[in-house]
Amino acid sequence: MSTAPSLASIQVTTEEAIGRLTLHRPEKLNALNAQLLEEIVAAATFLDACAEVKVVIVGGAGRAFCAGADVSAFESPASVKAPATGEVRASGDLGRAMADAVEAMRAVTVARIHGHCVGGGIVLATACDLRVAAVDTVFSIPELALGIPLTWGGIPRLVRDIGAARTKDLVMTCRRFDAEEALAIGLVNRIASLSSLDSAVDELVGTLVDKSPLTLDATKRHVNAITDGMVGKARTWNDADSLVTALRDHASRQVGEAYLRTIGR
Repeated sequence: MSTAPSLASIQVTTEEAIGRLTLHRPEKLNALNAQLLEEIVAAATFLDACAEVKVVIVGGAGRAFCAGADVSAFESPASVKAPATGEVRASGDLGRAMADAVEAMRAVTVARIHGHCVGGGIVLATACDLRVAAVDTVFSIPELALGIPLTWGGIPRLVRDIGAARTKDLVMTCRRFDAEEALAIGLVNRIASLSSLDSAVDELVGTLVDKSPLTLDATKRHVNAITDGMVGKARTWNDADSLVTALRDHASRQVGEAYLRTIGR
């Protein structure tokens, strides 16, 4: 068995047929900065190479699954020289690479969601095959309130999982919603109390690891091939261009700055 990589913001473990990928920035509610996005790709690549692993549990340490993109990226003082457009685009494309790496894993991925699941955290969750959430989880997609579009391949994944009208509602309004609604619209597969969340995840994982790798892989590939034909993700490479445009758009920046003031940032 290969040795798990040593990563600053990710904990990666394997035990027989089960792998774990745990975001580990608990003091930041596992907010996604550039380093964490790159490390998720590295962890997913490692786990994908572990032939014995059938199921990977994706979770977050501390009080939240993931608080979304690290908003400190939107708080740079105006006096600081802005990076070149190419650098901004490359940085903006890290989230797409992260989601694609998680979705491309051969193993079945199960998102263990608790606390907060926000913006890019929802993209990470939708990149997983199955999702189990604590009943008190708070979900939201605040990107438009920040003056940026939802990128990282989030739109096609949401349309695939919950439909076009619900995607427009949640993305355009930026409203919060709870685990009961997430279950009702198909964003999550199961919900449980926080105290029984691990038991619910373990029960689901237990039903999966009993299956053969061949049939799990065949089913995952078959379903993904069908949904990719229905809602293709090929255009998501251009998501970073939309992000760069929004970061240079005066009206969008005014909206984002006003939102950050309302949340005390």
